[in-house]
Parts: sequence; structure tokens; C-alpha cells
Amino acid sequence: MSNSTYIYDAVRTPRGKAKADAPLAQLSPQEVISQLHMALKDRNQGALENPDSLLLGCVGQFGSQGGNIALVSKLHAGIPDSASASSLNNYCASGLTAIGQAFESVASGNATAVLAGGVEMMSQVPFMGDKASYYDDDRFPTRTRYIPVVLTADRLAQKEGITRQQLDEAALTSQQKAASAQDSGTFQKSRIAIKNADGSVALDRDECVRGNTTAESLASMAPGFGELATHYAEALGDETFDPIHTISHAPPICDGAGLALVGGAGLGEGEPRARILAYADCGADPAAALTAGFASMERALERAGLSLEQIDRIEFMEAFGVTIAKFLRDYPVDPEKVNVSGGHIAKGHPLGASGAILISSLLDCLDEADQKIGMVVVSGASGSGGAMIVERLN
Repeated sequence: MSNSTYIYDAVRTPRGKAKADAPLAQLSPQEVISQLHMALKDRNQGALENPDSLLLGCVGQFGSQGGNIALVSKLHAGIPDSASASSLNNYCASGLTAIGQAFESVASGNATAVLAGGVEMMSQVPFMGDKASYYDDDRFPTRTRYIPVVLTADRLAQKEGITRQQLDEAALTSQQKAASAQDSGTFQKSRIAIKNADGSVALDRDECVRGNTTAESLASMAPGFGELATHYAEALGDETFDPIHTISHAPPICDGAGLALVGGAGLGEGEPRARILAYADCGADPAAALTAGFASMERALERAGLSLEQIDRIEFMEAFGVTIAKFLRDYPVDPEKVNVSGGHIAKGHPLGASGAILISSLLDCLDEADQKIGMVVVSGASGSGGAMIVERLN
């Protein structure tokens, strides 16, 4: 065990609607991280006395998430002064990238215990709210210009021959699985109820799940993002394609956070939940942004010496319906192993937090099924992606 790196535990918030009057919107991002940190301390006696660092993924690093949100969260949570704190932005892969960097730090011997995850309060810090020059910079070569992910999703669907029916089926499956898990209380071992300042519960359920979704309601919806193509026509090289994704094929923007404790052997009084077998983060053609997750998955499987058929449970980020539809169509995978408690289309996508949330969900799904090997795959804008494979221990 001394040469291995472990996830001792991983916790997540419920995902809340990104609206000003929604429950999580009333809380600061550092408060949400503080509550997850406390949950980890309570669940892992003695393991968090002297963490080496706190790594947090966060895409919108301004406003309430500015000022180095990892450092702000460290101070608010009372994490020892000796711990370093770093915020990182790898778009939608950020939360998993943070855990991956924690893994690499521990595996190299540079750290013993690292807190890693992500936070994104999209009710407070909106998508693209940083107004980065890159988003509209026409000095970049066309292939490398920024394109909103939904346009790359529509373009990828046309290139890959993914049909509207396949998107509808993916969305319906995601909603049905999420509603079933929510109603039954299964797969929720590591979802932590978030509280208000007075101790009352702010949110204890994933707020975006639409349990009343039907095939008929999905089929009745019109494509929702075609007008964006006009604004980004130059960045698209004047390429045209039919809009296909509706709002029901897109993960809702939301508030949420996830946090994991990564370390070597012998932390605290308890045993780790999983051993990290492999991690990979890959770039991809920015014009085909959502393919980086697939490349990362293939590299992680190679590093772990495993085939896809040997993976017992998979949390595959539904970064729009085209990704999960392509995965299930093109890879030798049993659909019953994938997103068993529902996916992003149903539960939402708090950008920088999502990868960390999926690690927590994966461990819960492995526990529920008493299975051994699990994998998380994430994709994001401009060719960002990552994948991690773990072995459940208890």
C-alpha cells in the first residue's frame, strides 16, 4: 500500500438551480466548500489534521469566486495555515484535473494528503461572465477561435451522424435514472445536505431533476441554439450545420461543489474507499472540443492496463447529449454500467465542480453494486478533457 495513492473519501453537494432565489444561491462558494470539508473530517477521523494543500477547480474566477477561491475557502474552513491553496481552470474538466493533480503530487512523494475538488456557483458567477477577450478574439486562426460548447455539440452530432432520436433517448434515460435514484435514496451515500447559517437545511436533493420527462415531451421541443451559430459564423469558418440539440439535451447550469481527500497509506483511523489506478488528461482539436474526453479515456485505460469491458461502473459526463450517444454507440460498453444514477443532462453541470462530483458519485455507485473498478470521463470547451480509473477497496 505504501506505493499507492488513495481516495480516502469524496463528498458532494446536491446540485441546485442557478437562480438568484434558489437555496444554494444564498451561500458563498467558500461556505459550501467549508461544509464539505467538515463532512470529510467527520467521516474520516484523524485523516485531515495536516493536509499539504487544497486544490480547487473553478471556471468563473471572479466576483464571489475571485481572489483565489481555494485560498479563500481554506481560510474560511479553518484548514491549517501550513496547507497551500491553488485554484485552477481547465474548463469543464477542472474538478477532475484538481483530483488528478492531487494524485500526481502524492504519487510522486511531494505530498502526503491533499484536499482536491471544485466549486461553481453559477447563480452568482454566470457562464462566460469573466468576458475573456479570447471569446471574441478574431486574431486567432479560425480553427482555434472560441466556440460555445453547444455549437461544437451540434457540429459533432452532424459529423458523427447522431440523430435527434438518439439524443432524446439519452436525455430520457438520464432523467429516468436520476429520478429513480432521487426517489429511492440510493447512490446518495456521499451527497451532503447543505445548511443555512441558522442550521436549517438549504438543499438536500438534486434540484434540476425533471422526473416528469417523457419521450413525447422531449420530441416536442425545438432545437434551442441555432441562433448562436450566426454570432459565431466567422469562428466556425462559415461552416453550416443543422441545429439539433434542444435545451433538454443540455445539462442545466447549476450551483454545486465536490471535494475529495487524496493521500498515501495510513492517513487517520479509517481505510480509504478507493485506490487510483490511472489518470489522464488530454487535449483535442478545439474545433471538435468534446472529443478530448474520449482521448483521455483511452489513455487512462492504456495506463491502467484495462479494457473498457473490465470497468464495472462508469460516470461519463453528459456534456450535451451527443457525447453520451456517441459513447454508447461507438464503444464496447454495457449501458447498464453507465451513469446508473442519472447523468448531467438530468442533474446539472456546475462547470469547475463537475469532475469532482462525478468521482463522489462513482464511489457511491460502486458501493451500491458491490463492484470493484470504476471510471470517470469528462469533456469540456476548446478541447479539454480528463479520465480517472479507480479500484474500490471497501
